[in-house]
Order: sequence, then structure tokens, then C-alpha cells
Amino acid sequence: MSQDNAKFDFRILTITFVLNILSYIFDIITYPFYVLIQKPWRRVTHRVRAQAVSKSDNEITYHSVDQPGKIYIRMLETHTDTLELMFKRVAKIHTTKKCLGTREILAEEDEIQPNGKVFKKYKLGDYKWMNFTETEEKARFFGRGMRELGLQPKDKVVIFAETRAEWMIAAHGLFKQSCTIVTIYATLGDEAIMHGVNETEVKTIITSHELLPKIRKILNSIPNINTIIYFEDQLKKTDASGFGDVRVVPFSRVVENGSASKFEEFPPRTDDIAFIMYTSGSTGTPKGVLLTHSNCIATMECYCDLEILSGDVGIGFLPLAHVFELLAESVALLRGVPIGYSTPNTLLDTSSKVMKESKGDMTILQPTAMTIVPLILDRIIKTIDDKLNKGSAVEKAIFHLAYDYKRKWLARGFCTPMLDALIFKKIAKILGGRMRVLVTGGAPLSPETQERIRVILCVSVVQGYGLTETTAGATLSSVRDSSVGRVGAPSPLVDIRLVNWEEGHYRVTNKPYPQGEVLVGGFTISPGYYKLPDKTAEEFFEEDEKRWFRTGDIGEMHPDGVLKIIDRKKDLVKLQQGEYISLGKVETELKTSLLVDNICVYGDSLKEYCVALIVPNAKALKELAATLNISGSFEELCSNIEVEKAALKEITEQGKRCHLDKFEIPAKITLCKEVWSPTMGLITAAFKIKRKDIQKTYQADIDRMYGK
Repeated sequence: MSQDNAKFDFRILTITFVLNILSYIFDIITYPFYVLIQKPWRRVTHRVRAQAVSKSDNEITYHSVDQPGKIYIRMLETHTDTLELMFKRVAKIHTTKKCLGTREILAEEDEIQPNGKVFKKYKLGDYKWMNFTETEEKARFFGRGMRELGLQPKDKVVIFAETRAEWMIAAHGLFKQSCTIVTIYATLGDEAIMHGVNETEVKTIITSHELLPKIRKILNSIPNINTIIYFEDQLKKTDASGFGDVRVVPFSRVVENGSASKFEEFPPRTDDIAFIMYTSGSTGTPKGVLLTHSNCIATMECYCDLEILSGDVGIGFLPLAHVFELLAESVALLRGVPIGYSTPNTLLDTSSKVMKESKGDMTILQPTAMTIVPLILDRIIKTIDDKLNKGSAVEKAIFHLAYDYKRKWLARGFCTPMLDALIFKKIAKILGGRMRVLVTGGAPLSPETQERIRVILCVSVVQGYGLTETTAGATLSSVRDSSVGRVGAPSPLVDIRLVNWEEGHYRVTNKPYPQGEVLVGGFTISPGYYKLPDKTAEEFFEEDEKRWFRTGDIGEMHPDGVLKIIDRKKDLVKLQQGEYISLGKVETELKTSLLVDNICVYGDSLKEYCVALIVPNAKALKELAATLNISGSFEELCSNIEVEKAALKEITEQGKRCHLDKFEIPAKITLCKEVWSPTMGLITAAFKIKRKDIQKTYQADIDRMYGK
């Protein structure tokens, strides 16, 4: 080490030592005041949230100890048992309050980039809002307008569109005519779209200006379709040619026709099918999950009494075709929380379609609550880390000191307002500056990411667990739970059962915590799969007049009645020497590496080690290559043997930092040149990897890594 470096390191140590002493003195002086003002015991709870209601050597069933809240009781008293009735009554309560908001696009203009390239960017305005009365009226008109086009009560209609205000309006308009909505992800490939449309035998598709060409492309393969409704673009005129005898009608015209229609509403019953919700197909062909109005209302009743503040605003971003986002937005509307809609292209100030003089949707809307998936949280943390790594050694040392200090006090139930104002609130502006809570689900969230998001972005991270088959609502963690890596206690109307899985050695008699396959029972459980009676009988069953679903996930229940998902039956692989690897667990941990954008771990039961297919982060890969004095395009770097070796070393170190066992860390890797996307069919619309499809696509690389 040079003399200059030694002096520099000594300076950092001195600064760190002085700051530690000052913080210690500050804590001694201010501690009594913070205890009186902040009352930390209110923020950290150790109370038992669920208890065992039945127990044997093979299974244990748990039920929530929480009592029904005021909103839940009111829903029971008013017999609010359908989504149509829910929104009608909510609109009468909140009338002129903001309901659904859409960002105005003023123009699309060329913008010259620093490298000389020219990109099309949006000049954006403010959010334009409809109040609750206007939204309910527009939904009513849309439903009547659809009747004018020949739609009959109880008909099925596909919604194949991006998340937007019109999606929700169209859905509630269809509910007013007792129609069943078939949801199909906007990012699915042609085969999956055709499967959903043809299997349900619908005659009408609701789509968007952007997706209309995709429908035109497959039109000959969906012969039952006779009507297409599309949501218009704010700037561009829609080309509705090339559809032959199929009617193509803009959304606004349907609403206009409905405003003068004489058709009346035809309200649904509670046991009517509200949705046929096609899963993202992570394990094969998408299955249509049947969800009744009763299922949806039951999930809303589970969460309707969550704490809501008067100034809360939600942001709609995830696919409404996903049960997680759909029910989260429905709960928000039930509680009168306005929802502003966004897109990946306009979400942040740095998003791809936002002009320099414009601001992203987060900055303009300043939401306080958002549903989000773990992959996006991982990317946010990596973006923050990338900026931090560009700072000086002194800046990084101060940040890490502040991070450790705040983490320590958060665990004890305290806030750190001065530290937040000086450091963390500036970073938190990436989410608009007012974000209060992030609700995450849909895939495992690594404990490290959960903790870092909570500390750095000054938000509560609430993790939930559920599936389409359970109408999302199975468990939800508390904002007062300071632990990480757990998914919460059973929802009030749901039972959680752990059942022995002998093959994986998960038993309810295991110590220190009971473990087993997670079964979910209650009013939220789906009637089954559309036109798949055998699959329905395999995964659903009735017991004591309660419906149950076998999730295939492995969980352990902690003494406070909070569930932790620790494995998945389909993800467990036994290696040649008898070690079991949870592929999903390894992927969740390794995704926290700055080098990894996505990863699929593979294990061959005839081999002693596992391997990994990695989609590297382009910037991190370039920086890694630079340390080896290697340059080139992204594809060239992925193919470079020396870069691959260096990447493997980084992955190995990351695995050790995450406390993975040696056999869990991939012994060989392949750097994939393609960025996995839903349109490629390698990840779902919910950003979960499609393991079988990835294996099939990269079989030659897997064989190479195993020396075949």
C-alpha cells in the first residue's frame, strides 16, 4: 500500500470514528425525548397474529386472531357482495373526490441525445382526473353501449390491454351487465393470446391502440371474434383497417352510444364468475382461473381495514390482468383512495419516453402507496448502488455509517428524521418524495432487498403471499413487523395449513418451526380452472364445507403466527451426492448482485453441482470487462471466456455473502446475450422466469456447462 493510500484510509477511519462518537453522544442526549415523542412500542409489534386451530403429526392449521374491522362489518351489514355493488355504493359516498387519473401527453417530439442519436420523447402535462361519480357514470354508459353492440348479460369478454383508467372503467361497465371478464396479459405471445380467446369462445375483445396490430396479426386464428373495442391513443389516430367483417369501435364511441341507451343494468349475483383470469404460464400453457364476485369481495374484506391516511394516493403500474394489482386497486377504490396510472416508459424522470424538461409520473403524482414486484425493487436498489459506487470513498463511508445507524434504530421502532432529511429523503425522491408504503408480492423478495428498500427509501415494505387461485389474499405482513423475509399472517377470512412433504423432509414436527406444503382454505379460493376438471380435482378440494387449494409452496410458521415461504416443490432438485437445492432460493439471493439482471439456476440430479444462465446487467458487465482490459459489444463480452470467468468469480463471492452453501453456488455459468422478456416467452408478465422454456432455449449451453 502506498503512503498516500495509507493516509487516505487513515482519514476515512478518523472521520468514521468521530461520527460514531458524535452519534453516540447524540443518542444519549436525545433518547428520552425520542421515546416520549415517537413511542417506538407502537411501531414494533411482537404480538401473536395467528394460532393453530387443529394439529396432528401430519398437518397444522392456523387461523388469524384479528377481529373484524369497521369497514368489513359495514360491508356485511349492507350486503355488499359483488364488485358491481361495491363500486356503486363507494361512488355515492365519495362523489366528487378524485378517483382515476391519467397523465396528459401534450406532444411527441425528437430529442437529441448526448451521443448524437435522436429519440422520440413525450412532452407531458399534468394528471387529468375523473371523480367517483364521473367514473361510475362512465362505466354505466360503457356497459349500456356494449349492449347496443349486441352484448348479452352473462357473456364473456376478453380484456387484452395495458393498465390504464379505461381498463378499470370497462371492467365495471361489464360487471353492470353481469358479464365475465377474461383477462389476458398484454405482454403474452401470440399462441397464449389465441389460447385464451379460443378456449373461452368469446366474441368480443377489448384492447388498445398499441395492441390492435397484434390482434390484426392473429385475427384469422380467432374466428369467433366479431367485435373489437379499442382504447384510443392521446396523440395518434388508430388504423382500424384490415379487420374484414369484424367491427372495430373506439372506446369513446361505446361510451357515447351508451349515454343515450335505454338498456338497464343487469347486476350480477355473488356466485357469478367475475373473471376468468389466465395465469402467466410460468409452468406451461396458461390456465384460466375462475374467480367469482364472492372470491373478490372476500379478499377485499380481508384488507379493507388497513390504515389509510386522508392524503393517500395510489399509482397503478402493474398489469391489471394480474390478480395482485387488480385487488389492490379495488381495495383502494373501496377506501376512496385516488389512483393515478403510469407506464414503464413514463414512470420515472429517467424513463425512456420522458423529455428532459418533463418529469416522470412519480414526481408529478407523488403517490403514497404502490404495488410492486421484487424484480423492480431489485433494479431500484441496483440503480442506487450504481450511483453510490461513483461517489468518493469518504461519501461511501458516510453513507454506510448512516445506513447502519438507521437500520439499528428502525429495528427498535424509532424513526431517524434528521438523518432522513440529510441523506435518505434525497434518494427517496426517486419515488416522488411522499411514498409511504410499498406492497410487494408475486415472487420471492430477498431479505437484503427488503431491508435496504426500507432503510434507503424511507418506506414500509409490506410483503404479501397469494396466488391467482386464492384471489391473491392469503397472507400479508404488518407495517409494524420489523423482520424481513416473511410474508405475514393468515388473512382474517383465510386458513393456512402446513402439510408434511416427506420427499423434501419438510414436516410439521420439524424444529425449531413447523414446516410443510402450504394449503390455503377459505372464501377466497377459486371454484377451479376453466374447462380443466381433472386439474381442478388435483389441486382443489372441499373439507368441512370449506374450499382448499394446494399451493405447491413450502412454508414454515413462526411462533407469532407469521408465515415464511422457504421453498417450492417444483424448484427442489436433488444432486448426485444427495444435497437438495432450492433453485428459487438461490436465484433470489444471486439477483442481488449488481452483475445480474436475471438468472435461472439449473440442477442435474446426475451431477454434483448446479449451473446458472445469467442475463448480465450491461453496464456492470462492461465495467467488469474493463478491469480485465477487455472491451467490445454486449454480445462480444457475453461470449468472452475471460469475462465469463470473472463473472463466475463475482457470482461465487455474492453467493458467499448471501450465506449460500457451497453446493448451492453455481459451479459454471453462461452469460446470455438476449435480454429475457415476456414477448420472448422466457419470463411471465409478472416477471417470473419460465423455467422449462428457458431450459429448452438454452439446452446447448446447459449441456456445455455439464461437459456433455
